[in-house]
Amino acid sequence: MKKIIMNRRTFAICFLTVLSFVAFIISWKASNLLGETQNSYSIDLAFPQLVFSQPVGIVTAGDGTNRLFVIEQAGVIRVFENSETVAVSNVFLNISSQVLFGGEQGLLGLAFHPNYKVNGYFFVDYVAENPLRTVISRYSVSPNNPNQAQDNSEVVLLEVSQPFSNHKGGQIAFGADGYLYIGLGDGGSGGDPFGNAQNRSTLLGKILRINVDLPSQGRNYSIPPDNPYAGNALGYKEEIYAYGFRNPWRFSFDSLTGMLWVGDVGQDRQEEIDLVQKGKN
Repeated sequence: MKKIIMNRRTFAICFLTVLSFVAFIISWKASNLLGETQNSYSIDLAFPQLVFSQPVGIVTAGDGTNRLFVIEQAGVIRVFENSETVAVSNVFLNISSQVLFGGEQGLLGLAFHPNYKVNGYFFVDYVAENPLRTVISRYSVSPNNPNQAQDNSEVVLLEVSQPFSNHKGGQIAFGADGYLYIGLGDGGSGGDPFGNAQNRSTLLGKILRINVDLPSQGRNYSIPPDNPYAGNALGYKEEIYAYGFRNPWRFSFDSLTGMLWVGDVGQDRQEEIDLVQKGKN
């Protein structure tokens, strides 16, 4: 049997792109007596007049406007009307000059504040160099143009040193509790050579949870009081919500149950889909 090997990161990006921009119409035929199924499907382009470069995510602002925001890995966020006939997308934010782009690095995450309609805050996750690090920052929308962010409004919340060029995670999202959740990979290479995923004294290989509305202790965020290691005396990072991850590339909250589902990229043999609970490994 011929063995086919596909880079899982490439697969994840391609799969996300398909999910983001292609509407599937699937009809299933009934199983026959042998339990076999025949599947038929058709594919329609959701936005046939738009073209994007290295899209890795699509997000809504939750502000009641009919707009979508696409993350381009090189460091650009584009905004456009959520309409099949839309022909133009506008550059909402361009931070490509400060983003290290290539492979698994780049602008990887975008999340709008739950009160974005009022405060105009949104948050990004990107990789920077010299030194190599993940940066979590807040930006503001222009008060005069809802389709244009203020490029000079960056407020850095968190920077995490990175030892290698892969396993950056990148997803950020707000939970129903109003806290910002951040996915960080184990730092890269293969086989987690530094044991970061199981080391609670580092932020790598973790899902983090922070309060972006309450600065404290010289930081532009604070630790939620019910985080599992808040106030601990063991040297564990208080930002940690859960640990033991390799590369939590994407996650989302179940709209019905509120549970946190994480897609953790595997190495050679298997992928993981994790139902994440606070403080669990």
